[in-house]
Amino acid sequence: MTRRVALLRGVNLGKRQVKSAELAAAFTAMGFDNVKTLLASGNVLFDAETAERGAIEAALGQTFGFPIAVVLRTQDELRALIALDPFSGRTEDADTKLYVTLLAEPDARSLPMPCALAGDFEVVKLTEREVCILAFRLPSGRFGAGMEQIWKHFGKKRLWTSRNWNTIIKAAS
Repeated sequence: MTRRVALLRGVNLGKRQVKSAELAAAFTAMGFDNVKTLLASGNVLFDAETAERGAIEAALGQTFGFPIAVVLRTQDELRALIALDPFSGRTEDADTKLYVTLLAEPDARSLPMPCALAGDFEVVKLTEREVCILAFRLPSGRFGAGMEQIWKHFGKKRLWTSRNWNTIIKAAS
């Protein structure tokens, strides 16, 4: 069995609410083992020999009544990302957040580099399926508002979701 991580896109925003217990029950009903949710932002850890994104998305849509896109990784893939040390040992502080945008397909390197907006955000590492981003606190208090240009690049034709680096670390352990 392989430990896998499902990262759901756009849940628990507005009316797209998915309770952790219901999400875990949905994955268990799909036949996955050792199901555990992580935080309340649509992260599910589970054991399975194989996992097919389309089948998971279809089952979740039927269960919750709205489409839910899913990006899949294995825990080993997340551990390999962590081992790359994409943030060069940097940790979050009051003025800096670390984010990863994860793509379902290997298209991250299509992002034109360098990709940054001074004082707003900086892409510090690209893999085939991840974009690692430093986001800086703006005078408004928001972090990395300009990161939207990254998401516009990938747009609606590509499946992606973003997570805080701490979430990636928790999902990998």
